[in-house]
Order: sequence, then structure tokens, then C-alpha cells
Amino acid sequence: MLKQRVITAVLLLAVLLPALFAAPVWPFAVLTLVAVAAAGWEWGRLNGLASAPAIGMGAGVAVICLLSWPALASLQAPTLWWIATVAWVLGGAWLLRLGPTQWPRLPQALRLLLGVGILWLTWLALTQSKAIGLNFLLSVFCLVWAADIAAYFGGRAFGKRKLAPAISPGKSWEGVWSGMAGVLLLAVLWIAADARWDFGSASLYTGIRASFGWVGVVVVCAFLAAMSVVGDLFESLIKRSVGAKDSSQLLPGHGGVLDRIDALLPVLPIALNLSLLR
Repeated sequence: MLKQRVITAVLLLAVLLPALFAAPVWPFAVLTLVAVAAAGWEWGRLNGLASAPAIGMGAGVAVICLLSWPALASLQAPTLWWIATVAWVLGGAWLLRLGPTQWPRLPQALRLLLGVGILWLTWLALTQSKAIGLNFLLSVFCLVWAADIAAYFGGRAFGKRKLAPAISPGKSWEGVWSGMAGVLLLAVLWIAADARWDFGSASLYTGIRASFGWVGVVVVCAFLAAMSVVGDLFESLIKRSVGAKDSSQLLPGHGGVLDRIDALLPVLPIALNLSLLR
């Protein structure tokens, strides 16, 4: 299993890194479009669609993204990101309160439409973040990774109080606090690096500090770390509702695309929204 995970990770990096470091946005936009289309297929399968309709859903997500990109990719679209932020904060809390047993009782059309909207917003946020600059995009990616890694080790070392046992029994409140601390440490180090070297664009953390000071950095880091947990739990809720361990086996050793981007689903649009505040 470890060998398989390493091989898959190396192949993914071989494809991702050239797109990340390319000056134009379009190579990264194309690559991530393929990823969200695959995630759309996974979402359809997890929500009761047969093979062919699930493929159609993935293709539909890709078409919607392509049709909307010329109008929105070059815009800051603050209203759109505010809608996404409010929807994730309020809707995410409501959906997690429903629990795995209630999710399948929602109308299938609503669940599918929700998936299309989430993946569309995620792709737009990805492309706009890349347009802002690689430093900004990587700072958001690393926020999610730091929160996950710190939560894992903090939860193993100190975890006692379960966070959401019906959805993800392994998560604890101590893990959440550890994840927040890990993100804050990352932010301090990143701001220091931005001050010393020119990366071509400001990171999320440097932008927040410039607008709201260190108090803003602490609040935003804690908030985004919490929202990364919401994204993770939301996808776990959907999988648990149908008894699935992974969203698919598209990425051998890693599960599916949704398994890899679940925490990014809320964090990307919210981070983009916060970066536009002044």
C-alpha cells in the first residue's frame, strides 16, 4: 500500500508541478478542470447515480466551469465569494447537524445540485487564486495540509473529546485546536519568508496581516482551519451515509479526488473572499 501511495503521489506531482509553475493560468485551469470533473463523477456515484449518469454529471460540471470562466475568471467577484462564505458557514453547520442518516433523505436533485455548485465554486476559486500568484495559491494549499497534519498528530497525542463520532470517530476537539495552532505557526513563518524574499505575489497570510494586523492573522487562521475540518467532515458524512470508505479508487493508495480536496472545498472560496477585504 505504501509503495502504491508513493508511486501515485510522484505521478501526480509530475503532472501538477509544471502546471503550477507555468506563467499562464490555463495549464493549471485545464488540469484542475479534469480534477473537478472527476470529483463530479464521484459525487454522482456517492449520491445514487448509476455509472452513465454519474459520468454525465462530471461532464456537466466541466461544461459549466468552461462556460462561466470567460465571464468570471478575470474578475474578483466579491459578491460570489461572500455568498460562498455564508453558504459554507451556515449550510455546513446545518448539514453536519443532519448527520449521515439524514443526508440520503434530502431530495436527490438537491444533493446533486449542491455538488455541482460546490465544485464549480472550487474550480473558479482555484483559477482565480492561481491568477493572483503562485505564492497565494500555495499558501492556501499549505494551510489545509498544515491543519490536517497538526490535527492528526495533536489528536493522537492529546485527543480525548470526540468531535463528531457519528461522522468521523477518529477526530477530536484537541485535534482541531492543534490544527489551528499548526496553521498559525505556518502563517508566522510564511509572513517572515515573504518579508525576506520576493515570491512575485503576497501570500494569504501577508495580505491578511497588511489589512487587519496580527489579530486578523490569528482570527483568520483559526477560522480557515475550522472550515477545513468542516469540508473534511462533510465529505466523510456523504461517504458514511452510503457505507463507502473512499470516494473512488481513481488515485490508487489515496482514494478518490474528493478525498484529496475535501478540506479545500470551503477553504478556497472563503480564503479568496477574505483576501479581498480591506
